Amino acid sequence: MNTFGKNLTLTTFGESHGPAMGGIIDGFPAGYKIDFDKLYKEVAKRRPGQSVLVTARNETDKPEFLSGISPEGITLGTPIGFIVRNSDHHSADYDEMAKAFRPNHADYTYIARYGIRDHRGGGRQSARETVNWVVAGALALQWLEQKGISIESVLSQVGPITAGDIFDGLMTEPQRPFRLEVNPDLRLAMEEFVKETKSKGDSIGGRVSCMISGLPAGIGSPVAEKLHSRLAAAMMSINAAKGFEYGLGFRASYATGSETADTFIPSENPGEPLTTSTNYSGGIQGGISNGMPVFFSVAFKPTPTLMKPLKTVDTSGKEMILNPAGRHDPCVAVRAVHVVKAMAALVVADFLV
Repeated sequence: MNTFGKNLTLTTFGESHGPAMGGIIDGFPAGYKIDFDKLYKEVAKRRPGQSVLVTARNETDKPEFLSGISPEGITLGTPIGFIVRNSDHHSADYDEMAKAFRPNHADYTYIARYGIRDHRGGGRQSARETVNWVVAGALALQWLEQKGISIESVLSQVGPITAGDIFDGLMTEPQRPFRLEVNPDLRLAMEEFVKETKSKGDSIGGRVSCMISGLPAGIGSPVAEKLHSRLAAAMMSINAAKGFEYGLGFRASYATGSETADTFIPSENPGEPLTTSTNYSGGIQGGISNGMPVFFSVAFKPTPTLMKPLKTVDTSGKEMILNPAGRHDPCVAVRAVHVVKAMAALVVADFLV
C-alpha cells in the first residue's frame, strides 16, 4: 500500500524517473495559514545536488499544490493534492540494470511480488519517493509548532565517526536545557569521511537521531497503537533504514532496573503535569507519551549501488558483472536527516488530529 496514517493520511504516487512525484494529504485541519516560504526551505533541505556529499541529481524539489488550499494560503480541510516534478533524470544510465538484479536492492523482490519493475532509477523503490514525505512533513511541522511541539534531527554517525551516546545528557539530566546538535569539528570529520569513501567508489552507513519536544502526556495507546511502535513503523519505512531504538534503546538489555528507574519529581500543585528525574524511557511509557522529550535514533545501511564493478546475476539467473552507472548518495543518512524529521512530524500530527 502507499498510504501512511490513520486520521491524517498521506497517499503518494510517482516513480523516480517518471514526470513527477506527488501525494494527497487527507485530514489536515482547516483554517490553517501556511507559510510557503518556510515550507519550501524545509523541503529544500532534502534536495539532491547540493553538495559532493549527496547524489549529483539536481532537482528543484519545489512542490506545486493543486487542491485543498485557498488562494490566500489557508487550508480548506479538503484533500491537499501536490506534485513535485522530476526534471533531471538520466534514464539511459540504467539500461544495463534492466537485465540485472542488483545486490541489496529490491530488484528481485519486486519481480517476485509484482512480476514487473521499473528499473529506471529504481522506480518506486527509489529514495526519490521520500520527497513526498518531506512535503507533507513540512506542513505537519508548521501545524505542530503552533501547538508548541518542535522536532529536531541530526546526523549523529557516519561509519566509525560518531557523536557517541548523543542523548546521554537528556537521559540523566532531563531538566537541563538540551539542544540536539553535533559539534562542528565532528560534523567536518563526518563530511570528510563521506568524501573519502565516495572517492573510492564505495558507500558508508550512518545514523540519524531525532528529538520531539513539547509533546504532552497521553499521546498513544497501550496496545496496537503505541507511540513508539508507530514511530518505528514510520522510520523503518524509510529507504535503507536498518534499525530503530528509542530511549535507552539496546543498552537497556544489559542495564539493571535500579539503574534506569525514571522516578517522578514531587508536584507542588495538584493536577499539574508530572516530570521525572531521568528520562531513560525516552518520553514514552506503556506506549503513551509521559510529557518528557521523546527521542530516538535510526540506523541506515550503506547505499547498495557502488561506483565499482559488482558481481551479480542477470534476470535469467546467469552470472554477470554489473558496471557502475547513475548518480547515487554515497551516504543515505546525510539526506535521511530531513526524512526522519518529516516522518516523525506526520506520526505525531496523526495522533493529535
